[in-house]
Amino acid sequence: MDKRIDSLAFALENEQKEHDYYMAHANKTKNMAGKKMFEQIAAEEKEHYEVLKKLRSTWEKQQKWPETVPLEVKKSLAGSILKSMSDVKTAHITGDDDDLMAVRTAIEFEARGVALYTKLENESTDAKEKSFFKLIASVERDHMLSLRDTEEFLTDPVSWYQNIEKPLLDGA
Repeated sequence: MDKRIDSLAFALENEQKEHDYYMAHANKTKNMAGKKMFEQIAAEEKEHYEVLKKLRSTWEKQQKWPETVPLEVKKSLAGSILKSMSDVKTAHITGDDDDLMAVRTAIEFEARGVALYTKLENESTDAKEKSFFKLIASVERDHMLSLRDTEEFLTDPVSWYQNIEKPLLDGA
């Protein structure tokens, strides 16, 4: 049980660090698409933090997986940010090296989050607990994929737009 509480403490710390990181970079970037992406993921990390905080508190009191904590999080909206901004002029401002480094660091954060929550899922014996950690890992994976899209957007916008438009070849 202590091992799981320690893992939750680590997850809480991780979620808070990620939130702070995303907000700091949302405030720095001049690229509107990057700014909105960072803000969206920061909000989602804050939600994860709050759910994990309730979970840990209740678990410590009950010494078992809680029955009363709402164990759900919203689906990530990060993947829709770039698509929704594809026609906005400020979204076309090229990111600088700092933006790109921030995105690449964030991809690493999210990969570690996926690994952590997958590990917690695999160690769980309670079905609700397994399901919860699987869900959190899935959202972190969505963040990672959205950030990879952002990386492509910042490094090769032409390819990114081509992938979004998915041109069809009709053989004509």
